[in-house]
Amino acid sequence: MPAPAENRYLAVEQALRAAQPHDLLNVTRAQLRQLFRADAVDLLMADYGLTMLQPVAELPRTSRPIWVNGSTPGQAFGSQQPVTERHPGPSATVHLPVTVRGDRLGVLTVELPDVPGPDEVTELVTIARALAHEIVVAERDTDLYLQARRATRLTLAAEMQWQLLPGRSCKGTEYDLGAQLEPAYAIYGDNFDWSASAEHLTLTLTNGMGEGLDAALLTSLAINALRNARRAGVPLADQVALADQAVYGQYGGRLHVSVLILRFELKTGRVEVIDAGSPRLWRLRGGTVEQIGFDAQLPLGMFEDTPYAAQEFQVQPGDRLVFVSDGVYDVAAPNGELYGTRSLARAINLTRLLPAAQVPREVLQQLAGHRTTGTVDDDAMVLCLDWHGPTTS
Repeated sequence: MPAPAENRYLAVEQALRAAQPHDLLNVTRAQLRQLFRADAVDLLMADYGLTMLQPVAELPRTSRPIWVNGSTPGQAFGSQQPVTERHPGPSATVHLPVTVRGDRLGVLTVELPDVPGPDEVTELVTIARALAHEIVVAERDTDLYLQARRATRLTLAAEMQWQLLPGRSCKGTEYDLGAQLEPAYAIYGDNFDWSASAEHLTLTLTNGMGEGLDAALLTSLAINALRNARRAGVPLADQVALADQAVYGQYGGRLHVSVLILRFELKTGRVEVIDAGSPRLWRLRGGTVEQIGFDAQLPLGMFEDTPYAAQEFQVQPGDRLVFVSDGVYDVAAPNGELYGTRSLARAINLTRLLPAAQVPREVLQQLAGHRTTGTVDDDAMVLCLDWHGPTTS
């Protein structure tokens, strides 16, 4: 007689918490074989480009990656819903999203001797979510899951930039977030950051001057300076001023960092914003896409003791905000038209039914078709925020 659902979940959760960081998949396999009679269990991690699902295995890996588009595991990853694949006879494979707080890490595939019922699928979904939490913790102590995300080698600059990120998607009661950087394996200056509390959500979009390692080092300094000031609890304008001083103190005005930083008040939708450079904002509201402009202020690090002042604007439930770097809106088509002139608004409209986590990838794919050549001259960043507003009791 199978163990009760609650007991099975607790058994797996306890086993995962006791597991060595590199051994989470083996422990999950053993538990699911014992408790669910699983024939096989595999973990697929989404690669940095969000185009493939890479098997978790010790190097050198022998299993081949699976494309997100056109595959059953990719369907589970994209929809963030479990997908049951029936086989001839009674057996089936269940593909389960491995996601933590909206950050989509990959897919857990479980082969079962019989087609699972709804309750059993719900149990497996909960277990996949517990595995996601443990992977995030384990990544502090092992490279296994980070290695599994790589379809090819990262440049050193890209390695530094990805390590700065909070994640690639996030969910809160009031909002959904998704973001992506390209070229995923060779980025250098563009980056994004976010932090949520009970009262506020802060978004930071940065674009460090220069190329390669120099740009990555510059951006790393700016982001950590902004985080340091934010965590000190100072007002938004002072956060930017302190980061400006840090960049100027290091580079003496030779290099600078473009920043767009926003602080959302979760209860009201009131937003403080400082526009200090090239990242820009488009808003989709009621079927209309428009660029939202702010008073331009100096990028960080240009001059000593630059003063900054916050502006305010209001978001409404149902608003979609799409933030892009100049590596998106300044890309030229063969006829010379910039992507930000009309094509970006068209892409935002075409992706309006997709969840926020999928929008950046789709916009960047459409951008690739807009370029004059296949050569990427600048890295590109897209961040999408869907604003739901506070829930009413």
